Amino acid sequence: MAIIYRCRHCGHTIGELKQQIVSTSMLGWDALSAHDKRRMIQYKDNGDVHILSICENCEDTLKQYPNYYELEYFLQ
Repeated sequence: MAIIYRCRHCGHTIGELKQQIVSTSMLGWDALSAHDKRRMIQYKDNGDVHILSICENCEDTLKQYPNYYELEYFLQ
C-alpha cells in the first residue's frame, strides 16, 4: 500500500509514502470535510491511496493568475 500525492492540475507526483500503517489524523485527513475527502482522496484497487493536491508550480501559477481558481483545470 502506498499513499501517493499528485497535483490535481498537472498530474505531477508530489510525494509518496510507503508504509503499512499510517495515521490519517497525522496526515490531516480528519480536518477535511466529507465533500473534500470525496474530491481529494481516491482509493485504488491495488490498495494504494491517491491524494489530489497542488504542486508548487501550479500554486505559483494560481497566485499569478487568481482567476484560474474558477477553472477546474487550467492547464491545456
